[in-house]
Amino acid sequence: MVSEQHFVRLATAIGKYWICKRAPQFCYEAMECLGGVGYVEENILPRLYREAPVNAIWEGSGNIQCLDVLRAMQKEPAALQACLNELQAVTGRNDDYDAAFARLQTALQDTSTQEYRARSIADKLALLLQASVLLQYGEPMVAEAFIRARLIPGICSNYGTLPADIDCVALMARAQPKV
Repeated sequence: MVSEQHFVRLATAIGKYWICKRAPQFCYEAMECLGGVGYVEENILPRLYREAPVNAIWEGSGNIQCLDVLRAMQKEPAALQACLNELQAVTGRNDDYDAAFARLQTALQDTSTQEYRARSIADKLALLLQASVLLQYGEPMVAEAFIRARLIPGICSNYGTLPADIDCVALMARAQPKV
């Protein structure tokens, strides 16, 4: 129970940061997919797009949220350990995930520049937590696509930037409503 409370302390800070950063991008992509229909006021998307940045106003700017991530890691070392344990639990299932986890561990060793790298650390933690959930509970095809699109160095993190050999047709078929 205590370990779960520690995990929740850090994961909540990471989640708040990540949602505030990703929501505006997600709304923008949704508007772009719909074209002009996504822009007109009769649709809800313009409102969502305008209001998505409000999350960061209510929850604190990205820098403040990242400092909260660091604060949780420093004041409650058990919170960081609980998070690392969660991430460690799925190692051995995907080589790219394992390499990203190793890079995170290396990045965490340098405590002298953590404030400067706070966003990078929070980004890595958020992506690895998502990947760990997909590896643990998701479909292997989805986990593989996510990991290859988000955890490999040098890969673009924009939506729609999957590697060419990912089975996009299968991913789209999976997302289609079943009638």
